Amino acid sequence: MRATGRDAAELRARLVPADDPALARLHERLAAAAAADGILDVAYRTIDTPVGRLLLAATEEGLVRVAFEREGEDLVLTDLAERVSPRVLAAPARLDVVSRELEEYFAGRRRRFDVPVDLRLASGFRRQVLAHLPEIGYGRTETYAEVAAAAGSPRAVRAVGTACAGNPVPVVVPCHRVVRSDGSTGGYRGGPEAKRVLLALEAA
Repeated sequence: MRATGRDAAELRARLVPADDPALARLHERLAAAAAADGILDVAYRTIDTPVGRLLLAATEEGLVRVAFEREGEDLVLTDLAERVSPRVLAAPARLDVVSRELEEYFAGRRRRFDVPVDLRLASGFRRQVLAHLPEIGYGRTETYAEVAAAAGSPRAVRAVGTACAGNPVPVVVPCHRVVRSDGSTGGYRGGPEAKRVLLALEAA
């Protein structure tokens, strides 16, 4: 049974700790117990980065979502509850490795991510596009047309743009490295400024 947006919001209200140290410690114990019992389907946390606050979410298979602040935390969590599982919990420990890798990336000490990625939120040609993106090297770019050809459908340039715009795990799956044929940056889920920051970081 799929959760409704209201169900997800009510669930989050029950599971997110208040600004109280005792409640936060209790929440951590509950999160650990949920993980141990195999009932923590989606864990999430937020981190601050040079492109703003990012929400990270992971299933047992891997990182399933990276969301920018502009996307709205409540909307993202509701979407995860509806499309993946209503058992969504703030459980930072599952995201420790990806958080560390992102910190290293933004500090200029990492050029490729090693964390497993769960691409269940993408399918068909979009998934083929996302599978190709990590092959675009750090500091390099490809045009939408080049990505379409690499994904096996040279004429599907517009579909590549749609796949990049809907990339559920931006930054880690580097859709920011896809640009227009005239060299302009094109659109980006995190906004044009975030894309410019990422490209400038990798060009430094």
